[in-house]
Amino acid sequence: MRCRTLYFTAPRKVELREESLPAPGADEVRVEATCSAISAGTEMLIYHGRFPRDLEMDAVISGLRGGFRYPLAYGYACAGIVRELGNDIAPEWLNRPVFAFQPHTSGFVCKPASLFPIPNSLSPETACFLPNMETAVNLVQDGAPVFGERVLVLGQGVVGLLTASLLAEFPLEALVTADCYERRCDSSPVPRRAALDPDAPDFRQKARALLGEGADLTFELSGRPETLNDALALTRFAGRIVIGSWYGEKRAEIDLGGAFHRSRIQLISSQVSTIAPALSGRWDKKRRFDVAWKALERIHPEKWITHRFPVEQAEEAFRLLDERPEETIQVVINYQA
Repeated sequence: MRCRTLYFTAPRKVELREESLPAPGADEVRVEATCSAISAGTEMLIYHGRFPRDLEMDAVISGLRGGFRYPLAYGYACAGIVRELGNDIAPEWLNRPVFAFQPHTSGFVCKPASLFPIPNSLSPETACFLPNMETAVNLVQDGAPVFGERVLVLGQGVVGLLTASLLAEFPLEALVTADCYERRCDSSPVPRRAALDPDAPDFRQKARALLGEGADLTFELSGRPETLNDALALTRFAGRIVIGSWYGEKRAEIDLGGAFHRSRIQLISSQVSTIAPALSGRWDKKRRFDVAWKALERIHPEKWITHRFPVEQAEEAFRLLDERPEETIQVVINYQA
């Protein structure tokens, strides 16, 4: 059995490699991939070569162990169908649609414990949004919005759109979003006048007009470290800033020498691999995934898929995200004709 796996081999270079796929062991299954979603945040850092070489890829996801270094198979949003069972696997797994935190590949062998059965109500493409929806749930839990608060979300990529969609379900006084790309602003789940361009010269003035004295809670999800300056300027006294972006090796000057010193603003680091300590006595990963699946059923994020590429054209998909990101929201790779 053979499979085709996408490798990042150098900055701005990806390569499709054909590899041997072993037969599943007694306690394993073989999954035939249907589609996988490209992360325009983390994966583009890898594509650009702007990742820290001494950091483990993921301490929790078994398929993503090891350090960041080329050549690198990466990705974490794959949907497929179980096509072959090991001798000890229950027969009901056969032909079951599943999700897996797997790199971009046409097939893989794993243990069922690492698979998530896809609910009948969801398509494989929708299931590919599960990791980002879990991230959005984690961000909202870390921010802990309060009834009647004013909230600002900086960045309307997929994670930002999902986070804003969850926040739109809360009884907030104001919800304002910002992104430098018009297509993403148009997709934001807020009135168009509340979806702002952060690069506009009057951005902060318009944001303050919508947020009153400032945001009680701000989410920095743009992937641009300089955006923290907007977050600091637009968050009110004793407010919270949840930082969900991973900047990799990106650097920017952050203004902590002005009003920040007296502002009592909290900067909160948020990353989905763990549960916030304050919640860990009541929440675990399973409970959070259950919430994420239900949120996918409500929000229908497949409406944000702007491009679909066959795996043979994966290089073109990454070039699009690199050179014309303003045209994209979610880009998906398909493995079946």
